[in-house]
Formats: sequence, structure tokens, C-alpha cells
Amino acid sequence: MGKHFDNEYKMQIAQLVVDEGKKATQLARDLDIPIGTIRNWIQVYKSKKNEGFVGSGNLSPDVKAVKDLEKQIKDLQEENAILKKAMHIFTKSPM
Repeated sequence: MGKHFDNEYKMQIAQLVVDEGKKATQLARDLDIPIGTIRNWIQVYKSKKNEGFVGSGNLSPDVKAVKDLEKQIKDLQEENAILKKAMHIFTKSPM
């Protein structure tokens, strides 16, 4: 199973290469991280500097919107179920 790195660590490694001119190959050897992984981090850093890395808590705006809407739908479905039960309780006529 592969190693998992938090987003801040990925950002720091990408900044070392992009902003400070460190060699990606040297960092890969020193940190025992595959060069392809570091190159992916650099690509994400260059293309989405302000958004950071997606994953481990960071969601892209589209995915976040979908998750929020799914939660809202679930909440409304639960609310409807409660209201239906309440309606049956209050509409029962005494015998």
C-alpha cells in the first residue's frame, strides 16, 4: 500500500521545486518519494495554486456542491417522513 501525504506537505514539496528551484529528482531521492508523484504535485500546484490539493478534506467546488445538495435532499426526505408520520397521528379520529 502506498504512502499518504497531507496536502500541506505536497504543497511544500511543490513550492521547493517551482518557487525555490530545487531539483525534483534530488527531492525524490532524498525523501524516498517516486519522481512521478512529485511531478504530479508540481503540476497540481502550478495549475491550482489558490485551490490547493484536492483530497484529504479538500473538495473541488463541483464535488462540494454535489455533496451539499445530496445532504440537503437527505435532510428534506427525513423531514418529509417525519411530517407524514405526524399527519397520520393528528388525523386519526377518536372512536
